[in-house]
Amino acid sequence: MRLIADGVVDRDGVPGLASRLRYSVRQIQRQLLAELGAGPLALARAQRAQTARLLIETTDVPMSDVAFAAGFASVRTFNDTVREIFGLAPTELRARASRQHPATAGSLGLRLPFRAPLCPDNLFGHLAATAVPGVEEWRDGAYRRTLRLPHGHGVVALRPAPEYIDCRLTLTDLRDLSAAITRCRWLLDLDADPVAVDDLLRTDAALAPLVDKEPGRRVPRTVDAEEFAVRAVLGQQVATTAASTHAARLVAAHGEEIADPAGGLSHLFPDAAALAALDPDTLAFPKARRKTIITLVDALAGGDIALSVGSDWHRARAQLAELPGIGPWTVETIAMRALGDPDAFAPTDLGVRYAARNLDLPSTPAALTGRAAAWSPWHAYAVQCLWATGDHAINRLPA
Repeated sequence: MRLIADGVVDRDGVPGLASRLRYSVRQIQRQLLAELGAGPLALARAQRAQTARLLIETTDVPMSDVAFAAGFASVRTFNDTVREIFGLAPTELRARASRQHPATAGSLGLRLPFRAPLCPDNLFGHLAATAVPGVEEWRDGAYRRTLRLPHGHGVVALRPAPEYIDCRLTLTDLRDLSAAITRCRWLLDLDADPVAVDDLLRTDAALAPLVDKEPGRRVPRTVDAEEFAVRAVLGQQVATTAASTHAARLVAAHGEEIADPAGGLSHLFPDAAALAALDPDTLAFPKARRKTIITLVDALAGGDIALSVGSDWHRARAQLAELPGIGPWTVETIAMRALGDPDAFAPTDLGVRYAARNLDLPSTPAALTGRAAAWSPWHAYAVQCLWATGDHAINRLPA
């Protein structure tokens, strides 16, 4: 469903979706019909209609432009679909909408709903503390970053509110609206079920006080899995600030420059293909780290390793572990934040081990793994609770 929301069916068709998931087209059709009562084409059509409605109700973009931005092949199909799904013509939807702040053709504001509760402190605190200058920043109570999207690029500002996330998007191509929203929701883990997570973690006496103090913790993820994989390698065995500095140098040297209407952001993080094409000697890192990065981006650019939302977690772990310089910590960190495995667990992480000692839990990786078995399938959320015991910038919103 996340791949469909990201526009894979519109761009690559059902065969492209099936290829991403390593299934046949027939298997995809059968599974979606059994689980959701609709096939991939129908789901993609509904997604286009929702994107169209957002543009209709929150912008002044002409209807013909809305039709093509939402992915419809013709204005007639757009009109018929909107009328069929919402019971109103596009012009009637716009007339009924209450738009206090109409958007421009490339900029719009949205409210991203979530399942309550949501603890914003560690979520936005982590993103702000690990921000890469030029790509990310915290400004005026919002996390801002650049986005590499299928048809262009964008800048997003995400601000926590009590009942929603305020989302301000500036896009070079409105066809990327659906993909941008999907990636922002994934970044903030907004589709998690916090009640189910907290109920299970509360059954552990060591974690219960942490859950009760700040329920609804989310796992800070990423808008680009390949970007995060490279950053995870840069973050091996160094402090958070050092990792951000290394990444910022990489971005300044090899990232794609963009214009930020609000100022402050300047680049897209270089993609795997761009990094794979570089002369390794131009990367200002120690030889071993340089080899790891080049091997990783070669595998990503060549399709030997897939880190998309629909990737097989176990397969991706095994493939990453085969690369030189990538150990268990890096593998589990990528599984947690890039692949979105809610059961990813890094018992070798220093912050996790430090918290375990403070909570009278076993601190050796093997013993802690055994003790933490009851946290399944929510190990990744338990990690957020453990990290919260430390006095680190990732645990609080910037002043």
